[in-house]
Amino acid sequence: MKVLVIGGDGYCGWATALYLSNQGYEVGILDSLVRREWDRQLEVETLTPIFPIQQRIERWKGLTGQKIDLYIGDITNYEFLSQTLHQFEPEAIVHFGEQRSAPFSMIDREHAVMTQVNNVVGTLNILYVMKEDFPDCHLVKLGTMGEYGTPNIDIEEGYITIEHNGRKDTLPYPKQPGSFYHLSKVHDSHNIHFACKIWGLRATDLNQGVVYGVLTDETGRDELLVNRLDYDGVFGTALNRFCIQAAIGHPLTVYGQGGQTRGFLDIRDTVRCIEIAIANPTEAGKFRVFNQFTEMFSIVDLAMMVKKAGISMGLDVEINYLENPRVELEQHYFNAKNTNLLGLGLQPHYLSDSLLDSLLNFAIKYKERVDKNHILPKVSWHR
Repeated sequence: MKVLVIGGDGYCGWATALYLSNQGYEVGILDSLVRREWDRQLEVETLTPIFPIQQRIERWKGLTGQKIDLYIGDITNYEFLSQTLHQFEPEAIVHFGEQRSAPFSMIDREHAVMTQVNNVVGTLNILYVMKEDFPDCHLVKLGTMGEYGTPNIDIEEGYITIEHNGRKDTLPYPKQPGSFYHLSKVHDSHNIHFACKIWGLRATDLNQGVVYGVLTDETGRDELLVNRLDYDGVFGTALNRFCIQAAIGHPLTVYGQGGQTRGFLDIRDTVRCIEIAIANPTEAGKFRVFNQFTEMFSIVDLAMMVKKAGISMGLDVEINYLENPRVELEQHYFNAKNTNLLGLGLQPHYLSDSLLDSLLNFAIKYKERVDKNHILPKVSWHR
């Protein structure tokens, strides 16, 4: 099968492109490389050194003999997007090509608008190209568990059956996004759902939890193939930040009370989930939703796990509680369903089994690259 990975130079996209190539898929990468530009604008670098995409692809071909096609351009440019799809002719499109940081979207008006335009318009362009010329192509779109927010009821997988005034219906699960980024993903979901209904397209929305880990079987083959490890206050996750802080002797920075609970999964499970979705396409006219995570942790849970692992490695680890720069519930109910991907064969990796190898050891190995000016949060929801 021919699979086009949009956003294939990014964290999830790069690991997915190599994994699918290694599984025998014919892979193309479409990317504007804007993620690297955002790093330059923020004056921050990923902890692990990332080489130019052309070098990465060439090294992969040298190691495996597998060719990956590269298309550099912006999916908000409809003409470029259409030309690329006609040239590559994908049977499935994996869509990672979005600005994925909540803090980035909350910096100011410019960044909020940039996020919405890039994400919503880009996805809408993909839907129109599919409608016009690739109606049988399967869109596998990376969503986010953050679309749901933190409701005081169980979170179902995309849809909920409601009985009201004696009548019953199955409806899209209510969304309570917590940033302009998460709002853009909600808009995407609505647009994709609508396009499937009226044009008969097929799409799978993978509402992904927070991803962790650097290594997959593919990215670990060579230094040129290594994946990103972002730790800064804009693109870094709390778990990445804690591991880097532990490595350099900085107190772990828990925002607020630390009861914020989210779904998590290993990058190795991300790539497997993508393959499962591709190998089991939904039928025409259906917008299918999977919740893509394997475990749930609070921020305090993560901090305590990192502290315990760090101490076992001889590190001096303390935990500090900071004023929360975000507007979010810090103590809440959170129980989300995630049975669909498990039912299709996902065999999860667990954080307790990989924390040292995939994160802390990398943090220690590259700790000289840490820029301490980017450890603390700089973006506030209150401004």
